[in-house]
Amino acid sequence: MARIAFIGVGNMGGPMAANLVKAQHQVRAFDLSAENLDRAEAAGAERAASLADAVRDVDAVVTMLPAGPEVRAVYLGEGGIVGLVAPGTLLIDASTIDVDAARAVAAGAAAAGFEMIDAPVSGGVGGASAGTLTFMVGGSEAAFARAEPILQHMGKTIVHTGASGAGQAAKICNNMILGISMIAVSEGFNLAEKLGLDPQKLFDVASRSSGQCWSMTTYCPVPGPVPASPANRDYQAGFTAAMMAKDMRLAQQAAQTSGAVTPLGAAAAQLYGLMNAVGRGGQDFSGIIRVLAGK
Repeated sequence: MARIAFIGVGNMGGPMAANLVKAQHQVRAFDLSAENLDRAEAAGAERAASLADAVRDVDAVVTMLPAGPEVRAVYLGEGGIVGLVAPGTLLIDASTIDVDAARAVAAGAAAAGFEMIDAPVSGGVGGASAGTLTFMVGGSEAAFARAEPILQHMGKTIVHTGASGAGQAAKICNNMILGISMIAVSEGFNLAEKLGLDPQKLFDVASRSSGQCWSMTTYCPVPGPVPASPANRDYQAGFTAAMMAKDMRLAQQAAQTSGAVTPLGAAAAQLYGLMNAVGRGGQDFSGIIRVLAGK
């Protein structure tokens, strides 16, 4: 049993922290939202009054924060985690941020004598609640070995992808593929509708043919063929369009700085950005099918 500070207990962090509690870890939670803290406390976590209170005398710190600037500030800023925690504390950032920020924060932590990993996740709120997330982990072998037993209580698949920043690289590459494939599947179903082809018939063919992909068989964007997909719940979000737009922007930033050519990624980033801009950012990203159809 470890003593773990969990910083950021919102839609994703909240259920992740709850799973650590279920695994008998002592979890102390902190969040700027009192409502989020109420839920974390109800799930069995200890409520911290401040960041300093949360990270006092713990074995590990887990953070789940919105973006790179927040991660930099929380770890390296004035009154940040690196200056507060005891020597030997393991630092785990599960946020999805840009690769450069992840590497900079890890370097700052290392300079202060701390082991740190970047461990962004895939699986959405459902995966966070079920404890079936995929963790993509960047950091040293030693840091990964220390973190894996903790991550195992929150996820099903845990992959050490390389040095610091490699976890973030894997996450944005994966989500760029996902975002593009969902648009391709959506365009196919929209074309089928215009041609008078029943969506179930297209699914029956494409899900068993060369058009098969996760966006088709697990997360089909039209109601009916995959009963568990958000399309059957009026696109109630498992993974919001706003979150997808953020990840697509991160992928494009990385493409620009690395010199990678990603024309489909660029187009997809614009489309999810549009979905967010017209007020549909809270819907599931598979709702892009309605944006493309002009509905």
